[in-house]
Amino acid sequence: MTSSKRLGRTSPRFGPTTQTPLQDARKTKPSTSKPKRLRLVSSQPPADSKLRPELDSAMAAGEQQRTPQISSSSTNSSGRPVTPFWKEKYERDARRYWDIFYKRHEDKFFKDRHYLDKEWGKYFVAQDGGNLVVLEVGCGAGNTIFPLLSTYPDIFVHACDFSSRAVDLVKKHKDFRPDRVNAFACDITSEQLTEGVEPSSVDIVTMIFMLSAVAPDKMPLVLQNIRNILKHGGRVLFRDYAFGDLAQERLMSKGQQISENFYVRGDGTRAYYFSNEYLVDLFLKCGFALEEICVHNKKVENRSLDLVMNRNWIQATFTLNPAGSLSPNNQHDHHTCKGMEDELAVETSQKSDSEEIDLSVDFSYMFGISRYLDEAQILKIEAKGYDFKIKVLAKEYQHTCKLTGLMLWESAQFMCSLLAENPSIVAGRRVLEIGCGSAGICSMVAASFAQFVVATDGDEESLDLLRQNTSSNLEAEFLDRIWIRKLLWGNEDDMKAVKELSGNGAGFDCIIGTDVTYNPDAILPLFKTARELISDKGNGDSEAVLILCYIQRRVDEDSILSAAKSQGFRLVDKWINGVNKSNGIISSWFCGNDVCSAFRNVTFSILYFQV
Repeated sequence: MTSSKRLGRTSPRFGPTTQTPLQDARKTKPSTSKPKRLRLVSSQPPADSKLRPELDSAMAAGEQQRTPQISSSSTNSSGRPVTPFWKEKYERDARRYWDIFYKRHEDKFFKDRHYLDKEWGKYFVAQDGGNLVVLEVGCGAGNTIFPLLSTYPDIFVHACDFSSRAVDLVKKHKDFRPDRVNAFACDITSEQLTEGVEPSSVDIVTMIFMLSAVAPDKMPLVLQNIRNILKHGGRVLFRDYAFGDLAQERLMSKGQQISENFYVRGDGTRAYYFSNEYLVDLFLKCGFALEEICVHNKKVENRSLDLVMNRNWIQATFTLNPAGSLSPNNQHDHHTCKGMEDELAVETSQKSDSEEIDLSVDFSYMFGISRYLDEAQILKIEAKGYDFKIKVLAKEYQHTCKLTGLMLWESAQFMCSLLAENPSIVAGRRVLEIGCGSAGICSMVAASFAQFVVATDGDEESLDLLRQNTSSNLEAEFLDRIWIRKLLWGNEDDMKAVKELSGNGAGFDCIIGTDVTYNPDAILPLFKTARELISDKGNGDSEAVLILCYIQRRVDEDSILSAAKSQGFRLVDKWINGVNKSNGIISSWFCGNDVCSAFRNVTFSILYFQV
């Protein structure tokens, strides 16, 4: 497991230093007296062909502030690329992620695309009075095909999608008729369209926010597949994400980049952001010619949050092998389309994109309103004398979810087992767990033996789930011994409130942290917080201790020890699984049990500090 999978935990642990203006603005409580509205403010042409939009974000205090501009190349962004393991996993499980998407949203996520008649109506009228054949690639729940069928009763539509669940939704639609729609599941990067559609039989192919979900190296396969079923002179009507869209900036800042201009969303689905140069070159190399292309750039205002959002998308028409379709020297022209003047009213909890804008990114996805817990699972955790059933987020989300406190990590399980085998570690002590996340299994074991336990984390959503887990796993007697509090490392108010729980501000006899040393920027705030909250007197004959259990990632042991020493901690003992057997304190915890055997493939480190 690499450190990049856990960086999202930084801000909740030790303060709001990494928050963006967008995150700050999101915290502003929206007014309940008026409906929340989105207004199309303007449509502005790009400064050059690379499209250099800026995101205007209004702060909660009402002051305008610019977020960092998206440069002409996303490869130099500050976002961390996903590891090869996750890149391969997102590709391998792409169909599964889309099936989950449609299981969750059914036909309620995208609005019907009634704008197709306005944008491309002239193409759906057969010149000879015959019937047109249309193929919708990536049909989803039918938001394109059913408006088309309603407007043009003489067309026949083939509709395919990667997700079999999406195809089932099409077939269950009230307007579905087998004599007018042929709906089938197909992975057009690897399966031939000709198995469900006659070769060279289709007049129009619609690709509406579809190609962006395909890995760039497989996009040519998609276009070659489409060529096989498209008539000579047939058209491809294309609309998809454009480079510089607000959603791209959000994904970039969260470290969800797979490759250049290609990102993974929090639900595992992916999105590519097209430049007009890339798109045209892609189609030209696959035997298509450009007929028209249009780059839309709109500023969408959310008045309740004082946000102005840049939304960019690209719209184009390509033809298969017509004559005279290229401009001189094989150069292509592009322009920015004029915008509509519609005003849109939507609730914050609903989609913020209108039929006209039709960008397939939900407002809540873009601004971090969590939906991850929809995918939470129950894990059974066993330790000596304990059988916990913990609700946590599946670890497949560990890269894209910024709240890693929603997951259960190996170090917590390891420390939980040690506490169950060695209750003397916490017996009769005032115990504080820092960065406990939503599982809280160490705190729950400690509650059986400690005087009391304060379980803390910096993220409210993790704490809400922690309350659920403790209440569903502990009997009332032990539940009364656990207090759950928010603690941002370095936050004076939080530290003061937590310290008061220790009893007359005496501090805690035992502080435990598992997997809290993964981020170098968090190490010093961690030890400053621990030093402020640890007891100087201990408990009777026992000195107060700080115990850290972790898997080494980006932060080496020397950096941890240096930060600890600077805050007045001294290392008393250390243990590294299979390497260092410790001086006796930690190694004694393993006598007479087989805790290590259950984690033999993981190299844990335990550091034991006193002041």
